[in-house]
Amino acid sequence: MTNTIEVEGLTKVFRREQRGMAPVVAVDHISFEVRAGEIFGFLGPNGAGKTTTHRMLTTILEPTEGRAWINGHDISRHSYHAKRQMGLVPEESNAYTELTAWGNLMFTGRLYRVPRHEREARAQELLESFGLWETRDVKVESFSRGMRRRLTIAMALVHRPALLFLDEPTPGLDAQSARAIRTLIRELNAQGTTIFLTTHQIEEANQLCDRVAIIDHGKIAATDTPERLKRTFQQVQSVEVALEPDGQDHGPALADLLGVTTQVKTGDKWRLYTDDPSALLTQVVHFAESRGIRVVSLTTLGPSLEDVFLQITGQEVGAVRRAPPGNSPGRRGGRRGPQ
Repeated sequence: MTNTIEVEGLTKVFRREQRGMAPVVAVDHISFEVRAGEIFGFLGPNGAGKTTTHRMLTTILEPTEGRAWINGHDISRHSYHAKRQMGLVPEESNAYTELTAWGNLMFTGRLYRVPRHEREARAQELLESFGLWETRDVKVESFSRGMRRRLTIAMALVHRPALLFLDEPTPGLDAQSARAIRTLIRELNAQGTTIFLTTHQIEEANQLCDRVAIIDHGKIAATDTPERLKRTFQQVQSVEVALEPDGQDHGPALADLLGVTTQVKTGDKWRLYTDDPSALLTQVVHFAESRGIRVVSLTTLGPSLEDVFLQITGQEVGAVRRAPPGNSPGRRGGRRGPQ
């Protein structure tokens, strides 16, 4: 199997203008590969280096050290040829709102030097596939967020790239639009497009990705399939229980059961993390019987990809993560300066 992306020792250091302040190492000698035809997820806490890596691979930032290749083209030495191989979908729509959907695709096609007859045929194909053909002559300023997202992806595909970079494709979308975008990603991949997905939505990566890389403090902490990562961290197991009546009042008592390491409320249930789910099941049943309450549901759960992510990055499993005031969930302030 050939690699669409190869990264070797890639590093980015940001020098600070203020005298006496140490440089910020945003990405620290990372190496990985993305296989042709896969959906590759790139995950990390805010400030971990994922956005900086994304910008280097798409030639927006020049690496401080290291090398990377896109379909064999060095991103530093042959950036034009590397960029011809890729389509880029930024987090925020880059469509021109004063233009129509058709006008945006024609403009993008000209930028990539797609011949006129070919870009017109390609534009019609994409707009029809993405459910935008009926609104092709409508200015983008009147499009919904989901429609703009689909148009942005269409613009990235007008020159038929082998590789598609997707940066946070679904935040801010309603559930129906987000589901449509995920379906679209799967369809593009089934047609042979390699996809590099940068996301902070761990469940999205779990649903879509063949493999994921987790970056933390500028270094690659793990790279594997979601299922293999989960099996590696079997200690992050849990028992989930719903009780009635007054099931929500029993959290502190459940947390005191033998073997419970962390207790978390999830909706109308309690999730009890433990190294020994089988032993804990018996204790939960006895707990309910001794208090005359009913077990509505009782389930053992293996580690989720989110549990693995928290474990690898040194965060507390089950902890509630909150954005600082004034920051959006997708771009919270990082602990290492530039992302």
